[in-house]
Amino acid sequence: MSFDARGGPNAALYSPSMPEITFLGTGTSNGIPVIGCECDVCHSSDPRDRRTRTSALVRFGDHSILIDTATELRSQALANDVRCIDAVLMTHAHADHVGGFDDLRRFNELRQEHLPVYANSVTAAAIRERFAYALTDLYPFYGGKPDLILHEITGPFDLFGQDVIPIPVLHGRLPIVGFRFGDLAYITDAKEIPSASLDMLRDLDILVLNGLRERSHPTHLSFADAVDIIESVQPRRAYLVHLSHETSHVQAQQLVPAGIEIAWDGLTVTTRSG
Repeated sequence: MSFDARGGPNAALYSPSMPEITFLGTGTSNGIPVIGCECDVCHSSDPRDRRTRTSALVRFGDHSILIDTATELRSQALANDVRCIDAVLMTHAHADHVGGFDDLRRFNELRQEHLPVYANSVTAAAIRERFAYALTDLYPFYGGKPDLILHEITGPFDLFGQDVIPIPVLHGRLPIVGFRFGDLAYITDAKEIPSASLDMLRDLDILVLNGLRERSHPTHLSFADAVDIIESVQPRRAYLVHLSHETSHVQAQQLVPAGIEIAWDGLTVTTRSG
């Protein structure tokens, strides 16, 4: 069984001039298959059940924006032929979202310049502590390490002519952010979305939202939690990411209403104008 990255009902809508998102990874912190696990999902032959840690690439105009540096960033970039990154947006600094941070150095080498990284104050502090070497110029060349310029975000900002709106959410007690680009919004690892942030998610074409599993979880949205939020803000389309191995792709799709899709690694979808 194989699936085109632009397969499904949106395939005919693709156009290079339209904003698009590629799901580089759609799995939870363990990835799928999970080490040493004998469950049916971890041994599934459905390629949609092989999930690397959650991250995404958003393209608009001629620019490619990476959201999070997942542990498998190198393999994700190779699998999706990612050759250029113009900026990096960080949702938070948990290991599964920053584990591939050092692989940014290859994009410095390809571009022969520094890369801008955007994060809220909590995540920026963690980056400064863990990756201080990436924020200091040590070598007279690019590629030996990441060479980054860290921008601490406090509200909406312009990125290559596109307004980017940070969406504050709570990952348990940890304040993290999602991002809105026009009529596309991306949120992962949320457990609670405050009412003010819900208002920022209205009138969307595409909402990407985490849905860990069917059972409740203390720091992540369950499928039912995610469905409630989607039904509240009413995007035209919705995709769930950050799934665990408790549910296969097919099973998860059966647990959500029509109009909500379970994303998989390599899927690309585009926003619709109008």
